[in-house]
Amino acid sequence: MGTTWSLLLAATIIGSALQARSQAPAGQPPQVSSSPSEAGQQTPSPAQQPAEPLTPERRGDIYMARKMYREAIESYRRAPQNSAVIANKIGIGYHQMMELELAKKQYERALKINPKYAEAINNIGTVHYARRSYRRAVGQYRKALKLSPDSASIYSNLGTAYFARKKYKDASEAYAKAISLDPDVFEHRSTHGVLLQERNIEERAKFHYYLAKLYAQAGMNERALLCIRRALEEGFKDRKKFVEEPEFASLQELAEFKELLALQPRVL
Repeated sequence: MGTTWSLLLAATIIGSALQARSQAPAGQPPQVSSSPSEAGQQTPSPAQQPAEPLTPERRGDIYMARKMYREAIESYRRAPQNSAVIANKIGIGYHQMMELELAKKQYERALKINPKYAEAINNIGTVHYARRSYRRAVGQYRKALKLSPDSASIYSNLGTAYFARKKYKDASEAYAKAISLDPDVFEHRSTHGVLLQERNIEERAKFHYYLAKLYAQAGMNERALLCIRRALEEGFKDRKKFVEEPEFASLQELAEFKELLALQPRVL
């Protein structure tokens, strides 16, 4: 996600966006400018430079990081309101409090200011997902990807929505694309938490099976083994798939892999 603000709905999290500023072009990470020194003058050392003022937006970011969402919204409302970034951040504040209709209105306001703001489109998708309108969520995520085709988090969201609709092939393809863009996409703050909370034990086992398959195919053996363990602990029944499917071929001779398959099935 870089320094943009969008929700990775598999966990409805705020990304690493505390550096985002409303002055930056919407949908793009802000550039850190380094002003050249004046002619004949040296650039002041950090100790000599005045402290950066705490703007309403920065104060809001701090409140968001502390999960003080109501205070964050109040602070953002004191910032200039002609900014898509600010509207999106207010929306995220409401979203974190599960005030979905108010969140959606702010995301829509962000899009009126900047119709090409992919983060806001993605976040509307997360509202639909939270309301279990998975088809609409898919539509929003695909729309956002047209504007931000290299976003691992949006591909992850798309996979999550497909998984919720039991379209496992489409989900796997979206997850594979997410991993290819960011191998750590599923590790950011337990990014599949909400998905797992909403699935029953059988679905959780299936989720970890598909994730193990993707990790194994990408050569990420440790993560693949961890997901296999989770799938088996959650009662994944079709164990022969771990032996027969070609994606797991590279794991066959590993001692830990053999130990996992030797585990007794869990009685649920």
